[in-house]
Amino acid sequence: MLVVALTGGIGSGKSLAAQYFSQLGALVMDADQLARTAIERGSTGFDHVVRAFGDRILHNGDIDRRELAEIIFNDPSQREVLEGIIHPIVRANFESAVELLHGDDVLIYEIPLLVETDASARFDFVITVETDDAQRNARLKGRGMSTSQISQRISAQTTRIERQAVADAVIVNNGTSDDLLRQVEHLWESVLPAHQREKD
Repeated sequence: MLVVALTGGIGSGKSLAAQYFSQLGALVMDADQLARTAIERGSTGFDHVVRAFGDRILHNGDIDRRELAEIIFNDPSQREVLEGIIHPIVRANFESAVELLHGDDVLIYEIPLLVETDASARFDFVITVETDDAQRNARLKGRGMSTSQISQRISAQTTRIERQAVADAVIVNNGTSDDLLRQVEHLWESVLPAHQREKD
């Protein structure tokens, strides 16, 4: 089995790369999705977050994720509080999934904050998806984000150089979706199997 981290800055295209890996046969997990699940209403995480941030983050009984995002991206100390609640839950769920792997299973774990959480050592192989700033900005504006929101999100993440420093492979996503697919296919068909053989 092989446990692979797939990281990259916001707007880099790592989610599309993860989708391609899934289509090729990988088991794919998304740290962001685990984080969302960790604070859904009725969970222990939900209770901890509401206690930490108060009723101002609630809307119709659920956590208003947009309001929460505004708070944490404007105040790094508040982001640390939220991460202190969510990260242990996400890590435990990830480790439970790894324990279920066997044989030739390949788990691709989409983890945007790989470097920020100092998690690269937990993986057999690290891939980062990188895109030039103009394309990232265009993609994020296409999602409805303002220039100030984009700047906040990008500045809250580590740099391209820091991601590449821990990566075993770099996907450069400045072209078409077909270009991205070809790079994913190369990793899936050649690079990852070779690494798995070396690991075994």
